This record gives sequence, C-alpha cells and structure tokens, in this order.
Amino acid sequence: QQVNGRVDDLEMWIKREPEWSRGRLISILCGSFAALALILSAVGLYSVVSYSVAQRTNEFGIRLALGAQKADVLRNVFSSAGVSVGFGLLAGVILSVGLNRLISSWAENSAHSPLMLIGTCFVLLSASGLACLVPSWRASSVDPMTALRCE
Repeated sequence: QQVNGRVDDLEMWIKREPEWSRGRLISILCGSFAALALILSAVGLYSVVSYSVAQRTNEFGIRLALGAQKADVLRNVFSSAGVSVGFGLLAGVILSVGLNRLISSWAENSAHSPLMLIGTCFVLLSASGLACLVPSWRASSVDPMTALRCE
C-alpha cells in the first residue's frame, strides 16, 4: 500500500507506458484515416452518381412521361450504382482475405475476424446507400416536361 507521494491507480500507470501510448496513437491514426477514406469514397460515389443522373435526365423524364413510377426510377439509379459498388466490395473482400493470409505469414499474431469483415461490408454498403440517396431522389422527382425540354 502506497502511503506517501502521488497515488496512481493501475489504469493511469498503464496509460503512461510508452508502448501503450504508441499503440493508442497508431490506432487513433488508423481509425482517423479509415474514417477519412470512408468519407472520401462516399463523396466520390455521390459525385459519380449525381453526374450520371444529370446525364440521364432526358431518359428519366421519358420514363416518367410514359408511366414509370418513382420507385422504378429509384430502383434504376440504385441498381446502376449497386453493380459497381458490389463489384468493388467483392474485389475488396477477396483482396482482404488474400492479403490477410500473406500478412499473417509475416506477422506473429494476425487476427482474421469474419464478423469484422461483415461489419465493414455493412458500413460500406450503408455509406454507398446514403451517397446514392440524394441523386436517386432527384432523378425520381424530375418533371417530365422539363426533362424533355432540357438539352
């Protein structure tokens, strides 16, 4: 029992250790860069889908004028973006599993968690869904007469 001087508990003692603080810094940096990459990919996907919707305004106007429902236009925009997102996600999963095996042969302890992979896929699908939401809503709410007069 320490009775004099500054009394520290075990948690404070561990936090001041250089190894722990270095690992914490690395994990904070990796998490920050991962969040930045997710935001940049969502903004990039938003811009590509928005540009595609702007290019296809006449098509959506004709579809709506011929009797297509707004849900059909939403489905069309989401499916066109979903194909590219799906292929990218599939390639990412394949590369992740392949590179995990390569890196685990180099490292002493490498963890491969299927739940982490599923969670990451869910986060990426959610971000891509949110990125496609505004352009698809804009495409479904286009006025057919304005779209036909455009260009």
